[in-house]
Amino acid sequence: MIEFHSVTKRFPDGTLAVDDFSLVLPSHKTTVLVGTSGSGKTTLLRMINRMVDPTSGSIEIDGADIGTLEPVKLRRGIGYVMQNSGLLPHRRVIDNVATVPMLRGMAKKKARDEALALLDTVGLDRLLANRYPSQLSGGQQQRVGVARGLAVNPNILLMDEPFGAVDPIVRAELQQELLRLQRELGKTVVFVTHDIDEAFLLGDQVVILRTGGKVAQVGSPAEILANPIDEFVATFVGADRGKRSLHLENHGDGDIVVDETGRLAGVLVGSGPSASPSTVSSESKAGPRGPGASAQGGDSR
Repeated sequence: MIEFHSVTKRFPDGTLAVDDFSLVLPSHKTTVLVGTSGSGKTTLLRMINRMVDPTSGSIEIDGADIGTLEPVKLRRGIGYVMQNSGLLPHRRVIDNVATVPMLRGMAKKKARDEALALLDTVGLDRLLANRYPSQLSGGQQQRVGVARGLAVNPNILLMDEPFGAVDPIVRAELQQELLRLQRELGKTVVFVTHDIDEAFLLGDQVVILRTGGKVAQVGSPAEILANPIDEFVATFVGADRGKRSLHLENHGDGDIVVDETGRLAGVLVGSGPSASPSTVSSESKAGPRGPGASAQGGDSR
C-alpha cells in the first residue's frame, strides 16, 4: 500500500506543483492519476520512487517512510514505464529488459533467460530479442518497456503516460494487454494519463486532479460517472454535455448502443431482445469493464 501524507512540492522557481496531497493507493489495484497539464500527476508519480522529493509531508510504502530509504535502491525495486518506452538505443531488446536485474547482481545468463520469459509475458515474439529498439514498432517498444518494468518482479509498477505516443489502434491493444497483465499479476499499479477514457478503462481507483495537485474527486469509474462531485469533474468526464449518456436502439437484428449525437458507440453482447430503448451509462453497460452485457466495436468519444 502506498500512502501520501500531506505532501507538498514547490520547485525552486516557486511553482507549486502539489499542495497538501493526502491519499491511500490500495495494494494490487490500479490507481490512475488523471488531470490536465499542470495538475501535478507526473510529479506525484515520480515522488513514489524518489525521482522527485517532496518539499514537505511524507510517503509510505507498506508503512515504511521512503524518505529514509536510499533512492537508487528504492528505484531498482519499483517498475517504471514511461512514454516513448525510454529504452537504451545502443542495447538489444534482451539486454534492455535484463538491465536492472543485472544491476542488482543477477548473473547475465539468468537475467537474459528471465528477459526472454518476460517477452512471452508481454506478448512479444522471442525472435525480437536481438533487435535494437530502432528496429521495432512503437507498440513493440512500449511492450519492451513494460517487460523491463516487470523485470525485477516489483510489487509496484509506475506508468507515466506509457501509451501516449502510439496511434489509437496500438494504444487500444496496449490498454487491453495491461488489463490482461494486471488480472494475471495483480501488481500495485500507479498510472498517469490526461485521457479520461483511458483512466476509466484501466483504473480501479481514479483520482481526478485540479491544477496544483489538488484532488477534485476520488472513486471508481462508476462512482465518478454516477455522481460527479462538482461542475469541474462533470466537465472533465463529459457528463455536463451528455458525452457518456448512451441509449439503446433496436435495429431488428439486435440492439445497438448510440451516443447523444446518434453515433454508433457499440453493440450489446449477451443480452436478450430489448422491450424498449433505454438510457444506459458507458460504465455500467457500454464500458469495457462494465458488468453484465457489454458493448463492443465503438468509441463513445
